[in-house]
Amino acid sequence: MDKPEQQARQSIDKLLLEAGFVLKDFKDYAQFLGDSTLKSNLAIREFILANGTRADYLLIVEGKACGVIEAKKSSLALSGAENQAKAYAHNLPAHIASYHDTLPFLYQSNANEIYFTDLREPNPRARKIFVFHTPKELLEKLHDDKHSGKPTLRDRILYLPPLNTKDCKALRACQKDAIEGLERSLKHNKQRALIHMATGAGKTFTACNFTYRLLSLAKAKRILFLVDRNNLGKQAKKEFDNFSPSTDKRHFSEIYNVVHLESNCIPKESKVVITTIQRLYSILRGEAEFDSANEEHSAFESEDSKPKEVTYNPKIGIDTFDFIIIDESHRSIYGIWRQVLEYFDAFLVGLSATPSKHTLGFFAQNVVAQYDLEKSILDKVNVGYEIFRIKTDISEQGSIIEVNAEFQIPFREKDTRKIGYEMLEEDLEYSKVDLDRSVLVPSQIRTILQTYKDKVFTALFPTREPTYLPKTLIFAKDDHHAEEIVRLAREVFNEGNEFAQKITYNIGNQNPQELINAFRTSKKFRIAVTVDMIATGTDIKPLEVLIFMRDIKSY
Repeated sequence: MDKPEQQARQSIDKLLLEAGFVLKDFKDYAQFLGDSTLKSNLAIREFILANGTRADYLLIVEGKACGVIEAKKSSLALSGAENQAKAYAHNLPAHIASYHDTLPFLYQSNANEIYFTDLREPNPRARKIFVFHTPKELLEKLHDDKHSGKPTLRDRILYLPPLNTKDCKALRACQKDAIEGLERSLKHNKQRALIHMATGAGKTFTACNFTYRLLSLAKAKRILFLVDRNNLGKQAKKEFDNFSPSTDKRHFSEIYNVVHLESNCIPKESKVVITTIQRLYSILRGEAEFDSANEEHSAFESEDSKPKEVTYNPKIGIDTFDFIIIDESHRSIYGIWRQVLEYFDAFLVGLSATPSKHTLGFFAQNVVAQYDLEKSILDKVNVGYEIFRIKTDISEQGSIIEVNAEFQIPFREKDTRKIGYEMLEEDLEYSKVDLDRSVLVPSQIRTILQTYKDKVFTALFPTREPTYLPKTLIFAKDDHHAEEIVRLAREVFNEGNEFAQKITYNIGNQNPQELINAFRTSKKFRIAVTVDMIATGTDIKPLEVLIFMRDIKSY
């Protein structure tokens, strides 16, 4: 055996040991065929088959053979190894106990890549997996097949019944199209699918519907629902709790256990697990605890551009989830968090109102349903909108603070918010990019707010009585910028503390979710200022005006 292949075998040996197999060479195993202690979970190297060929590894689970591994050196591609592995599967010696006449599980690996085929599946196709399955996972697959009266998951998907008339009455046409498009994709064994549906068209309600069908009809083991931030997880949990399938009078959570993770433990009895990708990453890293405050920030807008590297955690099997639903998947799932998603041997289903080119690439351009904003407006699902742009010289061009011997410039320490003063030694020129980040100009913020006040009931809502300011959400660049906007909004509108409030992560002992709820219902609370606490996916129906005091990449 040449050196590159030896190195690949050593890496494969390590992965098999981590998965829970005991490694044996064929010559050693053959000496003790009658010893039941060796017939547990074994990976037998260089196993001689009935026709005299050698399988690189024969896998034995609880004393019976169930699969083979064809190993290649790291420089070789693996598509040609599939037929080789399949030939081994048909040539097991008669005296070796097995679960099937043909070994069902085929692996091909060069240590850097692992491909897996389950020959019991309809039209079996090799798919890339993160690591080898554990003996327990293989045993679960063996107990979930046609021979025990339970076809494989892909068999059950293939025979999903169509949506019936009663179901369709409760669904909008776009939601019905999304469910049917997804199920067509699953029946074609496509591992990734993207549902493009406009904000407000009911993405989560649609997800509740197809999740129920996958659990009740396809008998999925467990489904993961990934959200952008913790408050969206609470919102999704509420949606699942309140959802009643048309075929059952009970609520979803009365039929299936729905868990919004608040710890790093995935309950065994859970059928739907709702969490952020930040916590999921923490779980894979084997961390006992994870501060929920870290879930209030959007993981996909992190300034850290370094990919999150994932290593195998034997306590979290790659079969933990059958499906992963990624909410708001227009964000950077394909970037730094990609390995977290690709850890599991699961179907990936994306939900997005504004998919980017990168998103389309991640989901292999498999858009199973498309319902964009324009269609939703024509269907009166979403109302139309008008853009009112307020320009200032400073926001367009930046400016210069000139040196003045009689004037000291105030500055604030970001960590402590302590204000100090210093004399400029030379003119300070700043660009529009610096505005509200390194340089804060209160007069510019005041001008924007005053213009909004002057125009709201003349240009924007000319037919409305000026009794209450429309519910207004302002997006700021950071927490310090948001703080300044709140105080100036109260001043410009001559209102009290309750009128304008900040909803960000840095709000002391106040509960952000309680503030979001107050913004939905309070008559006095008219302006909310946020950074990204309230963003895509947060449902605030009374909201009528968005003011962006920062650049946006979505709508």
